[in-house]
Amino acid sequence: MVDLVYTNLRPEHVPQLTQLELTCFPNADPTELLGDVEWGAYAGTFPEGVFVVLDGPAVVGAGAGILLDFDFDDPQHSIVGITGENQCGNHDPEGAWYYGTDITVHPEYRRRGIGRRLYDMRKELVQRLGKRGIIAGGHIPGFAEHKATMSAADYVGKVVAGELYDSTLSFQIENGFEVRGVLADYMHDEGTDGWSALIVWENPQYEQ
Repeated sequence: MVDLVYTNLRPEHVPQLTQLELTCFPNADPTELLGDVEWGAYAGTFPEGVFVVLDGPAVVGAGAGILLDFDFDDPQHSIVGITGENQCGNHDPEGAWYYGTDITVHPEYRRRGIGRRLYDMRKELVQRLGKRGIIAGGHIPGFAEHKATMSAADYVGKVVAGELYDSTLSFQIENGFEVRGVLADYMHDEGTDGWSALIVWENPQYEQ
């Protein structure tokens, strides 16, 4: 089997990245996913912050993000609202945080360590740039099975406590992220009713 290649975003990756989004988020509103226009904008704005996984010529995974400042005293936000035009318009090279906008792994390539490597590459970038850490809206797909009996906050609390397992959030916690609350109307998703978890990883090497 050919070794996977990890690289930064290039314009020729755009069409496959768009298709990967649709494959990985079948219940999401396609207008809120990253498409050709958005990926093209990333390629011109902050390609260093987008990591692409290749199996030969095929794009099988990706992790995207931008730099920005974040107000923890007023944390509620939506993915579209915080990222701006084309989900990267609010990129600020001087921003203190890397905001993770998207991470995807093709279903046929999961459980191969790709997601963990993408998180590690984000952390390495943050440390290289001297930023405070990583912030993201963590998807909670498992909430769909519990939303009739508990709130999103209760569900996330049980995942944090280890009482429930969530395929995405539990993985993020295992990768060093802390949950700092829940986000309402983060993005349209029928399964989770738009709820996500606010997750944060602080750079241990950060110096003010």
